[in-house]
Amino acid sequence: MHPNPTFRGTPEAQSLSFVRDRAFGTLAVSTQGAPLLSHVPFLLSADGTHADLHLVRSNPICRAMGDALPARLAVNGPDGYVSPDWYALGPEQVPTWNYVAVHLTGRLIPLPTETLEPMLAAQSAGFETRLPKTPWTLDKMSDEAKRKLLRMILPFRLEIETVDSTWKLGQNKPEPGRLAAAEAVEGGIGQELAALAQLMRTPPES
Repeated sequence: MHPNPTFRGTPEAQSLSFVRDRAFGTLAVSTQGAPLLSHVPFLLSADGTHADLHLVRSNPICRAMGDALPARLAVNGPDGYVSPDWYALGPEQVPTWNYVAVHLTGRLIPLPTETLEPMLAAQSAGFETRLPKTPWTLDKMSDEAKRKLLRMILPFRLEIETVDSTWKLGQNKPEPGRLAAAEAVEGGIGQELAALAQLMRTPPES
């Protein structure tokens, strides 16, 4: 997380709402040597206390599991390069990168295998209902295909202990400079630049 408190004051409820909508992140667990990482879709609980996810059995995180592991789920949002010229605030400005990131930290625990199918159904429903079509459901699979799928993956829950977020959107700049940069950033370098520009225009209130 960025050390500047200017970017760290977003209300936790807003960060969790962002995480719930995003529903995809990088899971990191602590082991001997380098951390193990896995990129996972997940389902955040209504109260924001846990996130349910699944991993392929062959994932090294599964092999490292005991009863629980310290873990962090990093969820990234829009990001983009900001040129100092865009602020029109003088020669003291420097290049930077604006972005949104939320970290959920806690304990990763294995769940009973009987929770897997309901988890998959809830997760797919969460995504399918956002689409302009009749939702896909697990019962559209053949019994054989479903059994094969359920043998290949394992269910987990991240019990969330802390929520940390960085919403670095130029809040440390005078408003005219931040708004000028927001106008320019859409044509720049990064990901989801239109969304980033809108966030820079209306950053969250601390």
